[in-house]
Amino acid sequence: MKNLSASEIRQQFIQFFESKGHQHLPSSPLIPYNDPTVLLTTAGMLQFKPIMFGTEKPVHSRVTTHQKCFRTTDLENVGFSPRHHTFFEMLGNFSFGDYYKAEVIPWAWEFLTEVLGLPQEKLHVTVYQTDDEAYDLWHEKVGIPAERMYRLGDDTNFWAAGETGPCGPCSEIYYDLGPSMDKGQTLHPGHDDDNRYLEVWNLVFMEFDRQPDGSLKPLPAKNIDTGMGLERITSVLQGKSSNYDTDLIQTIVSHIKPLAPAGAESHARYTVALQVIADHARSAVMLIGDGVQPGNEGRGYVLRRIIRRAVRFGQMIGMTDNFLYTLIPTILDLYTIYPELAQKQEIIHETILNEEERFSKTLSRGTKRLEDVLAELKSRGIKVVPGEAAFELYDTYGFPLELTLEIAQEQDFDVDKAGYKLAMQAQVERARSASRSNLDLGAGVVGFEPTAFLGYDATQSEVEVLAVLETNVEHLRRVVLKSTPFYAESGGQVSDHGALFAGAHRYEVVDVQKVGEVVVHVVQAEDWEALEKASTVNAMVEASMREETMKHHSVAHLLHQALKDVLGAQVAQAGSAVNHAQVRFDFNLNRPMTAEEILRVEERVNDQIMRNLPVHTSILPIEEARNSGAVAMFGEKYGEKVRVVSMGEYSSEFCGGTHVSATGTIGSFKIIAEEALAAGVRRVVGVAGRQAYIYSSQNEALLRTLSQDLKTPFENIPERVMKLQQTLKTQEKAIKALKSELALQQVGALAKQFKVHGDIHYLATQVDVPDMGALKQIAENLKGYKPQAVVVLGAEMDGKVGIVAAVSKNISTHIKAGELVKVLSPLVGAKGGGKPEFAQAGGGDQPAGLMELNARLEALLPAGTSA
Repeated sequence: MKNLSASEIRQQFIQFFESKGHQHLPSSPLIPYNDPTVLLTTAGMLQFKPIMFGTEKPVHSRVTTHQKCFRTTDLENVGFSPRHHTFFEMLGNFSFGDYYKAEVIPWAWEFLTEVLGLPQEKLHVTVYQTDDEAYDLWHEKVGIPAERMYRLGDDTNFWAAGETGPCGPCSEIYYDLGPSMDKGQTLHPGHDDDNRYLEVWNLVFMEFDRQPDGSLKPLPAKNIDTGMGLERITSVLQGKSSNYDTDLIQTIVSHIKPLAPAGAESHARYTVALQVIADHARSAVMLIGDGVQPGNEGRGYVLRRIIRRAVRFGQMIGMTDNFLYTLIPTILDLYTIYPELAQKQEIIHETILNEEERFSKTLSRGTKRLEDVLAELKSRGIKVVPGEAAFELYDTYGFPLELTLEIAQEQDFDVDKAGYKLAMQAQVERARSASRSNLDLGAGVVGFEPTAFLGYDATQSEVEVLAVLETNVEHLRRVVLKSTPFYAESGGQVSDHGALFAGAHRYEVVDVQKVGEVVVHVVQAEDWEALEKASTVNAMVEASMREETMKHHSVAHLLHQALKDVLGAQVAQAGSAVNHAQVRFDFNLNRPMTAEEILRVEERVNDQIMRNLPVHTSILPIEEARNSGAVAMFGEKYGEKVRVVSMGEYSSEFCGGTHVSATGTIGSFKIIAEEALAAGVRRVVGVAGRQAYIYSSQNEALLRTLSQDLKTPFENIPERVMKLQQTLKTQEKAIKALKSELALQQVGALAKQFKVHGDIHYLATQVDVPDMGALKQIAENLKGYKPQAVVVLGAEMDGKVGIVAAVSKNISTHIKAGELVKVLSPLVGAKGGGKPEFAQAGGGDQPAGLMELNARLEALLPAGTSA
């Protein structure tokens, strides 16, 4: 086996396939060209998707590349796992309707065994479970014995570019790293938990186009798409168990080490930190070289995140000065194969340095935020950082979870890691949903003129159809109209629903969104023929839903001003959402509202409703609008002119939404919830119009039922409930006293169970008591039965386990109750402590541990103890 550098492997791969008639094409950028389905280039075949779809003709039928790739899946494993990277290179050869399995399989074998010199006996292959052709080629033509071949299913040996698009069966080649990698398991190539067999090359036989319904449609031609990770094959040839130990990464690591302070190598995460920094520095250079800039979303967020993660790992091992930018020359020297990097060296340097400096300030703010969280939790006696708070630190300040854990543990706090993962997963799902939505809405919409909105004056209109576009969801189409009465979701107001009528055919409008200035109507139907033939349609908004939505939007403006009136002018909107059922308004406040404040806000809003203030709209230059005192809506972007909605002299705001003509139309308003949204942010939820009537009617019905059940008039319900509560408390107290009395009756029988250990009488057992008070009382009583006594009692109470320990005063210098509890409480999952003569622990969740108390106590008693 040859020992080659990564550069030599890359070069030999290209030369080998050039000798087989392939044209060497340059790597495409990490920003995919004209492909909104992916954020970044993740595979070598992406630049050839149009050819594989048959929408473009290939210039060359045989192509070979070394492709820059970037993946963000499992980012938290990068640096920890030997194989995970963000940036990596994929070596590939492609056939577009030219050769197929019979050629590519022997070539792969030739390159690996003859060019690279890999031992044949170390290579294993997998094929798709029904692919007899590939199996026979490997077995009969190449000569691989059956014991090194495996037939696997869709999960491992059917490759797809995504949920839809080019796909096909594949054959993977694995290198056997040896029995030492088994880790006690005898698995096989392709197994998720396998460590011994390293996949080095995937040969994909691309012959299908997966449709949205999951069916497989044959591609215009059968294609070959192979991918061999440069980092992986380099690790094999250089005899390394980790990609990070190859020259691709170690060249960068060797320039990081001198930047770390003396003693950094003793840090438990030293090696991981070096690997994270090397990977992320390389990735940042590649992203910026291809035009990505740091930002808060999309590709920009990916770049910002990896830079910050690298900086944080540097700081973890003591690298306090800006250091990431100093690695740029090393990386550029390592990748002269990509000349565009050298051409953009200046902007790469400037971008990374600026982001490092910015993050240093952000990190300081994040540390302060975490300290505030810990202080607040400490004041409330809570020792666990909520998962949502940990995720906020990560999402807002770039704090990785391990940093929050480290700082929290220094102050004896735990972190709710499960809650953090749930918050992370929720964000992932939101991002995925947003990605699918944007893709579905935006594809093919570019080029249409801005849609004229008619909905301020009408909810029905005859309009011209410009396009009916497909989606990736069955029974849904996207319809673009020249003008529309439908309001597209924006400014916190949900979109209208309704229907489009093409003659007698009805098409349900289930969502309306904007793509730039073009309004896209998401329409649901079974049969599209009439709509696709129609030049015009009758667009009809669901009027009752629009009317209720307008009431809630108008009441949101009144609510905003009322909050300022009651809580102070410093109140600022932090988000809102209005629909036909409710208004949700978020605002800055670092405490809960009092019941009196909630009532005053509600009364203010209803006062303005009853005054029936006229609602006026006007279009003004933005500076004139600001000078007039109109309030800008949270999170909105504005042009040179803005629409201002005024409600008498009481409220004036920038707003593009739909509103009632006068506040009296709203009817009434009721606050139904006030809650915390995040640190310093509160949320009010309210209902107006018909929903306020429904809410009041439901409450009245509830009161009527209570009145009947309690046999008392409405006005006497509070007094009646208070008396019932007092009666219940009295009865509970009496029951508790009876239980305690019954428990104390156990003392005589328990006293007969004392055992002797030297001069000591000891007892450890489980008892039946109502609470910790009774448990303590029994233990103290039992302690008085013997001159030198040690008593340990445990009980399960209300689903939780507690234990107490009582020790006679004359032996408490030798046997301390607090130390006994400290040792015994983990048996039942409890926590606690105490003094030498008495101690207790509660909150346990392991009642089975009570059975072990006696044996464990006897083992803890010192021999020959006496007073």
